[in-house]
Amino acid sequence: MSIQVKTKDSVYEVYLGENILQSFCERQADALSGYDQLVLITDEHVWSLHEEYVRTNLTLPIKIFIVPNGEACKTFESYFQVQSFLLEENCSRNSALLALGGGAVGDLTGFVAATFMRGIPFYQIPTTILAHDSAVGGKTAINHPNGKNMIGAFYQPMEVLYDFHFLKTLPEVEVRSGLAEVIKHALISDTNWMDEFLALPNLKAIDNKELLIWLEKGIRVKARIVEIDEKEQSYRKFLNFGHTYGHAIEATVGYGKITHGEAVMIGIIPALMLSELHGKIDMGYSKAVYDLANRLGYNFEHVLQCPFESLAKFMQKDKKTMNGELHFALLQEIGNPFVKIISMDEVKQCDEQLRQWVKEANK
Repeated sequence: MSIQVKTKDSVYEVYLGENILQSFCERQADALSGYDQLVLITDEHVWSLHEEYVRTNLTLPIKIFIVPNGEACKTFESYFQVQSFLLEENCSRNSALLALGGGAVGDLTGFVAATFMRGIPFYQIPTTILAHDSAVGGKTAINHPNGKNMIGAFYQPMEVLYDFHFLKTLPEVEVRSGLAEVIKHALISDTNWMDEFLALPNLKAIDNKELLIWLEKGIRVKARIVEIDEKEQSYRKFLNFGHTYGHAIEATVGYGKITHGEAVMIGIIPALMLSELHGKIDMGYSKAVYDLANRLGYNFEHVLQCPFESLAKFMQKDKKTMNGELHFALLQEIGNPFVKIISMDEVKQCDEQLRQWVKEANK
């Protein structure tokens, strides 16, 4: 199965399926054999789990560069090390990169590809649920101590290969992290789909077949929005639902100490509270989604460890903040997002309510 992504300057396919790495090599044989060097960027954890599968099915001469796990690879240091490796291996403008890993590896590899010799091709081979979102759409970046994804570029891949084989080894924490972005896609696109989530008693109630259907739906939502607005001038801002407060939590707790998806799920709750105030979302809906998140095992204790002053500082530096004004993605109704300027005082009120719920849950 494939989903086409069209932007102003590029058209590419997102292929989904089980054990499709070999078919990727066959389908792209001419293009891949035309590069003078192929370099696969992956992290220690993914390579330790999947080296045999990749070496067996990726029937191409490749060089491998291994970066630290998770967000730890999205640093100036890792970026510099990969660039140095490419230069040492005599890579050229006719070389290409393969990103094998979760969202962090994809973000780093994409930014390296965008900037090495002013841009070389790269292919996304995501290995996590979370990366169903980050691998599609061409956002690439590394982090800065003052904010997440602050240094990056819009740079589309040549193809995204979503081989479900890699999902089999995902620990529960990564399933939970990825599911947050899937729930976000449901909230901004389809009330019936969101009702399926609200009916879940716990994480284990999700079967594999259902998950794969949800992942396909999530990719279609992302692809549709990216086609309309590749560079985030308007509609693409809807994909930031839950991210303004969520990124602030992530930065305050410390990158790698909380998963991106867990931070996004935390951020979704204040975004829903604000949607109750400024949209037509039923009062109490944010509490229902908070209860769902607790049933699925998301850890809201992180909120209590983050002083609001610290969160406010990071929100002021957020890429979606312009002229000192917070631009929040909100919902008129489920499936109908919009962007609104929100005062920090309003965010603080939502933050106080969320802290109250977390404290009550601890009693």
